Amino acid sequence: AKLAVDEINAAGGVNGFKLVLSFQDSQGSAESAVSAYGKLMDLGMKVSLGGTLSGENASIVAAAKADDVLLLSPSASSVSAIAGNDKAFRVCFSDPSQGTASAKYIKDFDLAKKIAVLYDSSNDYCQGLYDTFKAECKAVGLDIVTVQTYTNTTNTDFSAQISAIKASGAELVFLPIYAADAAKILTQAAQTKAFEGMIPFGCDGLDGILDKISNKADAEGVMLLTPFAADAVDANVKAFVEAYKKAYDKTPDQFAADGYDAVYTIAEALKSAGITSDNKDDFTSRLVAAMTKTTVNGVTGKMTWTADGETAKDAKAMVIKNGTAVLYTK
Repeated sequence: AKLAVDEINAAGGVNGFKLVLSFQDSQGSAESAVSAYGKLMDLGMKVSLGGTLSGENASIVAAAKADDVLLLSPSASSVSAIAGNDKAFRVCFSDPSQGTASAKYIKDFDLAKKIAVLYDSSNDYCQGLYDTFKAECKAVGLDIVTVQTYTNTTNTDFSAQISAIKASGAELVFLPIYAADAAKILTQAAQTKAFEGMIPFGCDGLDGILDKISNKADAEGVMLLTPFAADAVDANVKAFVEAYKKAYDKTPDQFAADGYDAVYTIAEALKSAGITSDNKDDFTSRLVAAMTKTTVNGVTGKMTWTADGETAKDAKAMVIKNGTAVLYTK
């Protein structure tokens, strides 16, 4: 987000505006997010990028509506994260759409017919993905041969779940979970080669898996559905990756790309709404109306938005080869 703000301001700003990025640490906590949001309102916030996590965003979405602030979350993916607020949007896919898109992708690319699932049943993100994935598998004729679960208090030893998956005859194991848990699972599975011959497949929560896993070889062949591929040949993606590496000495992941696109989306909405520093009456209502008429050719894809705050864009899949995530091609 900071990179985008700096680029936009260096190019002269938007319609006479210079953008100012302020941020507070919400600490992954819904309660802390409320406090952080309040501090930002005190600083004169006009547009909110919300919280990184869905629970954080859900805790402030009602306040943003009451305060008449456009809320555009880069990464809060649960339905509840923007529910009940017609001024709230997101850059990322929602959890339900990711689960559906994953099943469709597996079917369309003929990756597998027999599927095992392993997920955290205590986590809304994981549960939401599994529910829609299950429904779409049924619709497109994919066979879920076993479903294994754990919770946030039992996420250390996965031996029983891994053994059940190994014995299931699955060709692909769907992991609608976060990278930290996936790293433990893949590490433990590698000890007995339990997933050998299977494709581990996840969604945006797996982004960053290579930074979480001790032995990168244990993540070989992992696929994740994501709208962003750092090795894509698109000119805007190459420019973003180069600028990000120069600024932060690392390769951007999807969360970085979402934040970057969020700021450029706000800039495009300002242009579309015709809001200038001399013509900013009804600022939020005009900005919100512009969101459904705005098209952004972002680094996470070409995006448009519907009135319910959801984005429409194509999903891509990355696959890990030789310790690097690259764009998957059949």
